[in-house]
Amino acid sequence: MKRSILIFIAIFSLAALPAYAQQQEDETTDAPTFGVSAEVIAEHPEPAVTTLEADPNRLHDRTYRRVDGTVQRYDAPNGTPVSTIDAGFNFVTISQVVDGWAEVAPGRWVRQDDLRNNVPVSSYSGVLLPEDDLPYTMAWVLVDSYGSKTPGGDEDESNPLLSRYDEVYIYDSVEMNGWRWYQVGVDQWIHQTLVAKVLPIEAPEDVDTERWVSIDLYEQVAIAYEGDTAVFATLISSGLPEWFTREGLFHIYVRYERTIMSGAAGQPDFYYLEEVPWTMYFDNDIGLHGAYWHDGFGYRRSHGCVNMSITDAHWLYEFTAPEFDEDDPEDEGAAVYVYSSDEYR
Repeated sequence: MKRSILIFIAIFSLAALPAYAQQQEDETTDAPTFGVSAEVIAEHPEPAVTTLEADPNRLHDRTYRRVDGTVQRYDAPNGTPVSTIDAGFNFVTISQVVDGWAEVAPGRWVRQDDLRNNVPVSSYSGVLLPEDDLPYTMAWVLVDSYGSKTPGGDEDESNPLLSRYDEVYIYDSVEMNGWRWYQVGVDQWIHQTLVAKVLPIEAPEDVDTERWVSIDLYEQVAIAYEGDTAVFATLISSGLPEWFTREGLFHIYVRYERTIMSGAAGQPDFYYLEEVPWTMYFDNDIGLHGAYWHDGFGYRRSHGCVNMSITDAHWLYEFTAPEFDEDDPEDEGAAVYVYSSDEYR
């Protein structure tokens, strides 16, 4: 009787083990193996995508500066005060500098001392996707990491360094303590919060344009489609919790190659941004646009808009153009579907 009970317990214990722990054990050790083999990874060592090439002329055709505190604008160097930029999250673009004065708009000058150093514009760019489906889910690394040898393990510096914005395949997935761990290389596992995945979807029923865009707020990833075919994907930065980006189906209703964005006047979150590039408004004053003032793509950080790199915003501006009739004010441009593929925590 005792033997029967022991056999039952042994069988039950094996059945209760996680799937990855039930994999065939290595013949020379008692430790279970994890994920796919080196041979399998060697067949598809990196995502078969084409990274957009950043055009230096487009990235650096302006000089961007952040404004320090409240700044007075003048009609000429040492001229007459004409307007004020209140303290806030403010950026200007400079067309010329004369004797310590910077021209930030035609006939509008500020003291150069009121401006911080040049803003380093992000050179990050998204990827063109192949016609055929990728063999594995693609993701971007969000934080420099060596990964761990096993799911849930400590970072192991004997692994190759994974750098921010590296493109990787997810070969396998294991859940531990309510979080997922992804295999991105041979004996190389990374926590789910350190990557952003590309998860194409089928066109929602109400999408009525051939070219359209999905915005996954959970992964912080935008994907452009032609019909049901995903053709481009990139990291974005959507709204912070207090200024969240609204979910739903929208259409691009107006576009600007460059525009001023400003809001929250008289409040602590006041902002003034000159010459925001490649802007596509789709939900009242919420739009897709390039952001020259940060390199935090893959994380929420905006005032509600969907921030993209300048390279990506320009590509999407051109891609969606055929869906928009500049001469017809009633025309609705490309559809924009905003959703969350999971619950943010």
